[in-house]
Order: sequence, then structure tokens, then C-alpha cells
Amino acid sequence: MGDILHALPAVTALRATLPNAWIGWAIEPQWEALLHAHSTIAARSPQMPVVDRIHSSPAKHWARHPFSFSTFRQILEVRRTLRSERYDICIDLQGAVRSAWIGRMANATRLIGEASPREPLARWFFDEPIATRGVHVIEQANEVVAAATQNLVREIHFHLPAALPVDPEAERWRDTWLREKGIDRFVILNPGAGWGAKRWPVERYRAVASELQRIGYATVVNAGPGELPLAETVCSGAKAAFAMPGDLGRLIACMRRASLFIGGDTGPLHLAAALRIPVVGIYGPTDPARNGPYKTAARVLRHADSKRDHTRRTEPEAGLLTITVDDVLDAAWETLERQLESAPPSQPL
Repeated sequence: MGDILHALPAVTALRATLPNAWIGWAIEPQWEALLHAHSTIAARSPQMPVVDRIHSSPAKHWARHPFSFSTFRQILEVRRTLRSERYDICIDLQGAVRSAWIGRMANATRLIGEASPREPLARWFFDEPIATRGVHVIEQANEVVAAATQNLVREIHFHLPAALPVDPEAERWRDTWLREKGIDRFVILNPGAGWGAKRWPVERYRAVASELQRIGYATVVNAGPGELPLAETVCSGAKAAFAMPGDLGRLIACMRRASLFIGGDTGPLHLAAALRIPVVGIYGPTDPARNGPYKTAARVLRHADSKRDHTRRTEPEAGLLTITVDDVLDAAWETLERQLESAPPSQPL
């Protein structure tokens, strides 16, 4: 999820600069809601604002079942649909072997990626490796797209927020759910993480929810697959805390109405940043300079001794544990206050 959201600003800028270009995206099926509304697929509309074609590519499933006839059949079908579009350029913005391999299947005239991709072997798939200088992964994606299109446009302005779909059904569900729960102002908490070393203790999230209630904010707790027990633990600390049921489209809709997002280096944090929702990021083994919230009001908390380490450890990183509930609440209140001060004055009745 984070990889897609880090690539989306560059592709949004590409769409704005080349409005008549035909743009396809190969994507894992569970993340398609980041590109189109569940209720409809209407390219170049609010429901599908960036791409013209989605190539559903369950590469992780293929890796788990490499010798399955179903895997073989799906790979052939993805290869067929990719090649049927006759793409001129294929840009790999993930920098993984599997994404570069899918890019090669497209048989585009040019396959372009970063010269120092996240997985070094991916580089050998590229016809044109692009050296980048940016620190943040979004900046790196922008550089790759700019280099790939330099013969097509004079300049791409990478200043637009990422274009995410507006799903009318999810928006209606959100409004009904918030009304039924009596929720007005709310903060989204995300206690889960990709692995244990990035996960701030759930009991501390529960304490944060309790204090947010005291100052007049409800808490909506996002729970990814298998994370419902975490959400239930957080909700046990405050009457005005609610686990959010539903899918990715509903999370996008709820995020648009949130006053603040609090969580670690996870996909939902990057979703909040993409939607320009204020963020309090709780970081440990990942580097916020590279993977932090980008171009949104943000406070990032990270201990000076924390080192970049993507080892999938189960226990929270030591530096992460030094971040206290009070640290998070202070950052949250400062961010909320700044947001209230910058809000336009209410109109008299």
C-alpha cells in the first residue's frame, strides 16, 4: 500500500501534464481501491482519476504457489493484457524484482527504473536505469518519471496532491456510520504495522484514545487484516472510540473527514499524507527522511538512537519504546491547535 501511495503523486503529475496519454497500472488486487472506486470503473473521472487501465497482478499469490496451474494461467493472462495495450514506456516505481519482471512482460519499447532500486537485482531488468538524488521515495519516483518523459514534455510540475478516487458508495456509508455513532470531530488511530519492530504498544494507543475523548475528539481505529484485536484493545479505553469496519474504499472516505491521523510507518499513514490530513508519525526502525509523511502538516516522533533496520523483528524497536503517551499527545494537540488556528472563521448565521 505504501509503495503505491509513494508512486501516486508522480503518476498524478504525469496525468495532469499529459492528459491524453493512455496510462495503465499493474497492481496487487487488494490495493485496486487506491486507483478506482469499488462501485464503478470510469476512467478519467473522480471515481478513477489517474489511470485508464488496471492490470490486476497478484504477484505475491504467484510467489506462494509457483507451480500451480492457476498461477501459470493468470501470468499468461496478465502478460496478454499488458502486451495488448502496446505500451511505449514502462516505468517501475517499486524497485522490486517482481515489479520489474511484470514490467518486462509488458514488452514496452522502454523499461525504466531507478539505478539503485530497493532490490538490487531489479536493476538488471531495466533498459534505462535512472540515477536519483532525492532522499524521500516520492522525490525519487518524481525523478524517474521526469527522466522517462523528458523527450515528451518540457517539464512536469510535481506539486499536485495525489489523486485518489472518490467512491460515492463509500462516502454515503461514512456519513451514515458517523451519524449513527454520534461522531463529529475525530482522530484516526492505526495501532497495526507491517512488522513488530514498527509497532508502538497498543496499550499506549488506548491511553491516547482516552485523552482524546477528554478534549472532545472521538477516535476511529483502523484495523487491517488480522488486526481487529488491536483495535478492540484501543477501543476498550474510551467510550468515544470505535473500530472502523469495512474495506479500503471506506478507509479513504473516512480519512477525508479526519482531523488528524496518529500511527507508525504504515500504508494508512501514507494515505493520510496523500490526502493532506495532518499526521503524528511514531517512527522507530524506518527512516522518516525516506519514508515519512510527505507535504502534509506533520509531527514525526523518533528517538535519536533509532537506526534504519528493515529486519522483520517481532518486538518493538528499543527507540520506539522511548516515545511516551505524553509525547504523542503533545504532538497531537500542537497539530490540532495549528489546524484550528489556520481554519477560516465560521460564517455568522
